[in-house]
Parts: sequence; C-alpha cells; structure tokens
Amino acid sequence: MALTRKYAVAASGRWWDEDDGRWLPAGEVHGWERGKNQTVCGLSLSRSQLARFPGVDWTDIFPESGGAADRVRRICHRCASVCGRREGDTRRGRRHLHPRP
Repeated sequence: MALTRKYAVAASGRWWDEDDGRWLPAGEVHGWERGKNQTVCGLSLSRSQLARFPGVDWTDIFPESGGAADRVRRICHRCASVCGRREGDTRRGRRHLHPRP
C-alpha cells in the first residue's frame, strides 16, 4: 500500500493576494514537507532564504490548477519529479512499455 504524502510549498519570494487575504508564493518554487527544515530536493530553507507556505498545497502552484500560480516563475524540476505533477501522480521516472531483453 503506497503512502500518499501532502507536500506544501517553499518559495524564493512572496506576494500579498488581496482577494484571498494571504501571502502566496512567487519566484522559484520548491516542494516542502511540513515539519522538515529542507525542501524535497535537499535545499536548506534557512540557508537558501526560502519562505514557507504551509497553507499552499503543491498542486496549487501549477497554472492549470487556477490556484496560487499567478507569480510563480520557475518550478524546481527535482521537486516536481518527487512530488508529482498533479495529485495522485505516483509515477516515478520513465515507464518502458517494451524494454529490450
């Protein structure tokens, strides 16, 4: 049975959304597990000066989600490979349909 994890967001910048009345991520975005002091890709939050956003789920930073993606400029590809592109995405790496013997 696979353990599904909820990833939050850590970002290099932040901006105030007047409609929602909260801070949202901006700039470069990384995946972050609540309770840990580093991103999923291994960056230290304090040394990298990344802001934590525990109220923003990982799936909300993609433009097609309509969530908190307004000012996101770059998504860390290493974090995206671990966290998945969308909720329930459990694929790991490439899948070979007909591998060579």
